[in-house]
Amino acid sequence: MSTPSVRTVEAMFAALTDFDVAAATALMTDDIVWENVSLPTLRGKKQIARALTLVTRPALKFEAEMRNIVGDERTVLTERADILTVGPLRIEFWVCGTFELRDGKIALWRDYFSARDVARGVVLALGRAVIGLVPRSRLAPA
Repeated sequence: MSTPSVRTVEAMFAALTDFDVAAATALMTDDIVWENVSLPTLRGKKQIARALTLVTRPALKFEAEMRNIVGDERTVLTERADILTVGPLRIEFWVCGTFELRDGKIALWRDYFSARDVARGVVLALGRAVIGLVPRSRLAPA
């Protein structure tokens, strides 16, 4: 059963896929915290909007394929494949995310992913682009 919080998180990812950073950040609190575990933490809607603008342009596109999403009114958990398209390269990697909502908006976005899985996605993307022999696979954590 979908909750308003789950729909908010889904709407944020849909907006990012559509290159609509303004719509995505409208679903966030002004003091949002975005943690990509093992990378620097971003704080505040303005800083996050700048970062998202870098990955939502025609030459570098972001998508998320939800595998599982569940939540209550305050917390949403996602398991997904994030896809970064850089020119001809389509890099896929597994991500789990935790979203905490306050007053219907995302206040915390914390993603967990494996650097090894990202590297694997890069290697597979290069193989597909350069050699054309590596089949596209459904992701599972490596």
